[in-house]
Amino acid sequence: MKQLAASLGIALPDAPDFVSVSAASIIIVATLAAGWAAGKWVGPRISDFLERKAGERGEALVPRICAILRYLIVWLVLMLVMRVDTWPPISALLLGLFAASAAGLVVRQAARALQLPRWASWLLAAFLFVAILADAVGGLKPVTTTLDQIAFTIGSRRLSLLILIQMLVALVALYALVRLANGLVEFSIKHATGLDPTQRLLTQKLAAIVIIAIAFFVAIDLTGIDLTALAVFSGALGLAVGFGLQKTVGNLIAGIILLLDRSIKPGDVISVGETFGSVSRIGVRAVSIVTRDGKEYLIPNEILMTEEVVNWSYSTRDVRISIPIGIAYGCDVDLAHQLMVEAASASPRVLKTPRPAVWITALGENAINHEIRVWIADPEAGLGSVRSEILHRLLQLFVENDISVPFPQRDIRIREWPGSGDRPSGAGKPDRPTGRSKP
Repeated sequence: MKQLAASLGIALPDAPDFVSVSAASIIIVATLAAGWAAGKWVGPRISDFLERKAGERGEALVPRICAILRYLIVWLVLMLVMRVDTWPPISALLLGLFAASAAGLVVRQAARALQLPRWASWLLAAFLFVAILADAVGGLKPVTTTLDQIAFTIGSRRLSLLILIQMLVALVALYALVRLANGLVEFSIKHATGLDPTQRLLTQKLAAIVIIAIAFFVAIDLTGIDLTALAVFSGALGLAVGFGLQKTVGNLIAGIILLLDRSIKPGDVISVGETFGSVSRIGVRAVSIVTRDGKEYLIPNEILMTEEVVNWSYSTRDVRISIPIGIAYGCDVDLAHQLMVEAASASPRVLKTPRPAVWITALGENAINHEIRVWIADPEAGLGSVRSEILHRLLQLFVENDISVPFPQRDIRIREWPGSGDRPSGAGKPDRPTGRSKP
């Protein structure tokens, strides 16, 4: 046991110092109690603040916030105790073990809150646990020396197990920082009252591009890759973009232009060809349109830039709907107009201002053609339901007030019986129809 401890740089005494061990144990117990109290009393208050600011996402973070606060207090207090005085090896090992465990749990809870994979959270927690424990019992040099001795060579570069672990941990930590930075930027932009939804989305996407670009160059520097070695690769990548990825790049630029000129915004009701629905999201490659039947169409950004798009809510969300209807000749036209306005006004989705209007559009062959014009403020809820509701109510009112809706009638004149040369009586008189049918 002593030989293993000596190889790791830990000098175990022949007899433990019970006084220092007891003091360390008391400090650990008191720190655990303080962390538990802070997690119970302070944690909910922090969670309530996040819940007010972040909504449902804050509610999901409530248990993690309490756990992070509890372990963080244990970690910081024990690290401070170890730095204040020099402890004997057994006491230092005891303090370092609890401090390293608390630090690992803090990192793991934070990584899971950022929705990192489990293996990444456990990797960061294990690396921090080993680093803090080794530093508490004698420094990292024995551990790093052992890991550095296990190495292999690629070309002119020597890669040891220590370097690979450092690179892997650094890349995972950088990924976590990118997720955290994106989350903070999204949170800040979401609560920026001076920006409209389109400006928020554009700012968020540009900030994400900048963060990812910075993280890329930092990762290149951490891994020690020479940027001059990427010259050939960048040329090949540019050629690939010019030929194979031109549609992707075109959609990306088109999406940025759509956000800049604000011609299409999240929440707008648009129709592209036969697709009609509300814009739920403007992505890097396509715009997501959700229809009334729950289908979600992904329309490439480039199509929205080059083809005709009807934006029902571009300047205002008020939309006028025209409903054609005809009444028979001989009906009371004024009464029919009143019934049409009454049926349109009874719909809860129809706006009171502007009021529903009725127009005579033509004196048709079989009917007096009218058009009911109404305004609604929620086109994303669909147009067919408003038409159906108004027509259903209007049909009831027409029946109650003896207003008839005409249908075409045709007179058939029979000049010759099929299969016979004889004519029926009166067949030669064109002014007297011999039969009538209704469709």
